Amino acid sequence: MVVKSLRLTPLALALVAFGAQAQGQSDSMFSFSGFGTVGLTGTTKDGAEYVIPGQVHGADKTISGEVDSKLGLQGSAKFNSQFSATVQVLTKQNGKGNWTPQVEWAFAKWQATPDLAIRAGRMGAPFFAVSDFRDVGYANTWLRPPIDVYGQVPFSHFDGADVNWTTHIAGKTLSLQAIAGKTTNSPDTVKAEVKKLVGVNATFEVVDGLTLRAGHIQGKLTARSASTELLVNVLRQVQFPALADQFHTVDKDASFSGVGLNYDQGQWLIAAEYTKRRTDSIVPDTTGWYTTVGYRVGKFTPYATLSQQKTDNSNIDNTVPASLVVGGLPLRAVIDGVAASQSTPQKTIALGVRWDAWRNVAVKAQYDSIKTTGAGQFINAQPGFNNERVGVYSVAVDFVF
Repeated sequence: MVVKSLRLTPLALALVAFGAQAQGQSDSMFSFSGFGTVGLTGTTKDGAEYVIPGQVHGADKTISGEVDSKLGLQGSAKFNSQFSATVQVLTKQNGKGNWTPQVEWAFAKWQATPDLAIRAGRMGAPFFAVSDFRDVGYANTWLRPPIDVYGQVPFSHFDGADVNWTTHIAGKTLSLQAIAGKTTNSPDTVKAEVKKLVGVNATFEVVDGLTLRAGHIQGKLTARSASTELLVNVLRQVQFPALADQFHTVDKDASFSGVGLNYDQGQWLIAAEYTKRRTDSIVPDTTGWYTTVGYRVGKFTPYATLSQQKTDNSNIDNTVPASLVVGGLPLRAVIDGVAASQSTPQKTIALGVRWDAWRNVAVKAQYDSIKTTGAGQFINAQPGFNNERVGVYSVAVDFVF
C-alpha cells in the first residue's frame, strides 16, 4: 500500500506552535484558536482521482493525505463592547496544487446593538448551511461536507460587507443576513470570479433543536481559461458568433439558491439541503441535495448520507454542423466534449462514524459509494473511466485548540 506524502509548509507548522503559545493570552484583548484535520483517502479503482472540487491532486488506489488534511489559525481582537476584528489563516491543498497559507477571513465587526452587527472585509461565503465552518472538521458530523452539493460553488470566501440582524418571533430566533461584495477562486487553469455579489439568508428556529434555512445569492460571473478563449476565437472565425458568446463567460448572470434544515435533539441528528445553481454561461445549471441521519451512542455517532448532483441544462446550444472540421478536428465533437467536461453529475451513498475520542479531538471513518455520470466530480479521468461505481474510503482526525 502506497501513501502519498502530506506536504505541510514550515509556516503551517509554525501556526501550531503559535496557537499553543497564544492560548495563555486569553485574559487580554486578543484571543487565538486553531483547528485542523489529518486525513487519508483512497478509492477502489484507478483511472481517475477523487478530490474535493477545486483541488488538482487527489486519491485513487494510491492513498492520499492531501484531500482532507488542513490546518488553520484564527485570531481576534476585541477593542471594546462594540468593535472587534478577526483574521483566519488556512493552509490546505489549493487550486494551484500547493499548500501556501491563505487568508480566509480578515474582517472588522461593529456590534451596533445586541441584535444588529455589521462586518466588512473578507468573510466566509454564505452559500451553504455550514459555510462558516465547512473547513472545521471537528464542528461537523461528516468527515467532509457532501461534495454533490458543496462542490457546486468553488468559492469559500468573499470580500465585501454583510449585515446580520436577529429578532425573536413567538419566543423563537430569526436571523437575517444581507451580503454584498465579490469573490474569486485560485485555480491552476480556470480563474473564476463573481462581481456585484448580493444575497440574503434567513435562519429560523422552528422548535427546540430544529432550524430552517433559506438563501439566495446572485452576481456577475467571469470564468477564463486558455482553452475556452481559443475556442471562442475559432467560433468567431467560422461565423458562429452566438455560440462564441455562450463560451465567452464574462460578466454573465449567475445565482445560487438553497433551502435546508438541521435537527439536533437528544441522540438524533438530521441535516438536509436542497440547492440550485443557475448561470447564463457554459457553467451548467445544476441541482444538488443531501440528507444525513445520525444517532449518538455514547461517544460514537454513526451516520448515513444520501446525496446527488444532477445537470439541469448545459447552457450550450451546439449549432455547428457535424461536417465542419477545424485544425483536423470535428468542431461539433470538440464543443460536445467541452460541454461534457463541465457537467459533473453523480450520486453518493455514504456511511460513517464519528468518535469523540477526547474533549477537542474527533476521529472519523467514512465510506462513500459513488455512481458517476461520465467522470462525475473525479479529475484526471483516463479513457474508459465513464459511468463508474467507485468506493471511496477515508479516515481523519479532527482537532481544535
